Amino acid sequence: MTFSASQIAMMIQGKVEGDPDASVASFGKIEEAKSGQLSFLANPKYEEYLYQTEASVIIINDTFVLKQPVNATLIRVPDAYTAFAALLTKYQEIVQQQLSGIQTPSYIAETAKLGTNVFFGAFAYIGNHSTVGNNTKIYPQAFIGDNVQIGENTVIHPGVKIYHGCKVGNNVIIHSGTVVGSDGFGFAPQADGSFKKVPQIGNVVIEDDVEIGSNTTIDRATIGSTLIKKGVKLDNLIQIAHNVEIGNSTVIAAQTGVSGSTKIGKGVMIGGQAGIVGHIHLGDGSRVNAQSGVSKSIEPGKAVTGSPAYDYTAALRSQAAARKLPELEKRVKELEVLVKQFITQISAD
Repeated sequence: MTFSASQIAMMIQGKVEGDPDASVASFGKIEEAKSGQLSFLANPKYEEYLYQTEASVIIINDTFVLKQPVNATLIRVPDAYTAFAALLTKYQEIVQQQLSGIQTPSYIAETAKLGTNVFFGAFAYIGNHSTVGNNTKIYPQAFIGDNVQIGENTVIHPGVKIYHGCKVGNNVIIHSGTVVGSDGFGFAPQADGSFKKVPQIGNVVIEDDVEIGSNTTIDRATIGSTLIKKGVKLDNLIQIAHNVEIGNSTVIAAQTGVSGSTKIGKGVMIGGQAGIVGHIHLGDGSRVNAQSGVSKSIEPGKAVTGSPAYDYTAALRSQAAARKLPELEKRVKELEVLVKQFITQISAD
C-alpha cells in the first residue's frame, strides 16, 4: 500500500510542508529510514537525524523550528507522537481487516456462537457455549474454553489461553502466551503441615479497551471475579492474583506482581518489578516507582518508592542525605579531634 503526503496529512489532520505528492509505502525509524518510508520526530534528542535521514515524509510538531534545510516532506501536527501512533493504528486496522474466515484445522464447538467477519487461525479451539463478537480475530493455537464471552473488534494473539467462564470486552488486545483464568493461589494449611487446595470457582472479567502484554497471567477469583476495568494497559510478564481489581486506565509495567484481593484505583501508574502485597488498596492516581515493595495501602495521588515503599519525596531526601554520609563522617571525626583537644586544654588549665 502506497500513500501520498497529502493523503496522510488528511488522515491525521496535519499540514504538509513540501511536496504533497511525496509517497511512502512503509515506516522507518528516523535514524534508519530510507526513501519511500514515513518517519516521525517527537524526541528532541533525535533532531540531528532530521537533517540526515533519507525518509520521504516525516511527521513533526507544529512548534518545531528547523535549524537547517531538510530533504523530506514534513507534515506538521500538534503532537507528532500521538499522530504517528494514530497512523500506525489505522495501518494495523487495514491489515487485520484482510483476515477473515476459519483456517483449518480448528475446533469450534457446535454450541459456540460466532459474530460476523470473524477470523480463526489454524489450531484455534473454541469451547462449548462460548461467544465471539463481530470482527474479532483469534490467531493460531489460541484456546478459548467453555462459556467464554469475547466482545467485538478484539484481537487474541497466538497461544493465548482463556479458561472457562471468563469474559473479555470490546476492542481488547491480548498478546501471545498470556493466560487468563488460571486458578488463583489458594491453599489452606492443614494440621499435618500439608496444604489443601481451595477450589477457585470465580472468573476473570476484562472490560473494553484493555491491552495485555505477552506471557502475563491473570488468575480467576476464588469467588466472584478478578476484574480488569476499562482502558487498563498491562505490560509483558505480569502476575495478577485472584480477586484483584484494577481500575480504569491504570498502567502496570513488566515483572510486577499483585497479590490476591488487592484493589487498585483508576489512573494508577506502577513501574516495573514492583511487588504489591494482598488485601490493600492503591488510591486513584497513585504512583509506584519501579522495584518498589508495597506493603500497605496508598492514599490517592501519592507516590511511593523503595522496599518497603514509602513517600517518594522523603525517599529522595534520604537518598540525598545518604550520598553525603562519607563527608559527614569526615566532619564528625574532625569535630571529635577538636573536642578532645578542647577537653585536654581545659584539663591542663
